[in-house]
Amino acid sequence: QVQLVESGGGLVQAGGSLRLSCAASGRTLSSYYIGWFRQAPGKEREFVATTSWSGDITSYEDSVEGRFTISRDNAKSTVYLQLNSLKPEDTAVFYCAAATDLYYNDYAYDYWGQGTQVTVSS
Repeated sequence: QVQLVESGGGLVQAGGSLRLSCAASGRTLSSYYIGWFRQAPGKEREFVATTSWSGDITSYEDSVEGRFTISRDNAKSTVYLQLNSLKPEDTAVFYCAAATDLYYNDYAYDYWGQGTQVTVSS
């Protein structure tokens, strides 16, 4: 079992930044990739970024590459998603999730957090 808790969401103006956190707990965390997804109102949940627990493998959705950065602090069992140059279209609930390999589809992820709201005003 893996438990995930997101935090760090909020309201920010366009061009601003936020850092989301995903605190993980459970056994064998090093066996899991941690991914970030987002779901905007009326839209399907979409992949944002993922990282291996060691951090040596990362992948990003095209529209966020160069603006968002995924990282991890193994000592704190926490994965971060730094959001820079935010746009109104980034407004969504952001979720972190755990999977046993690098996947882009949400159905491949076994464990999910409760989500954190990010709202970007124009």
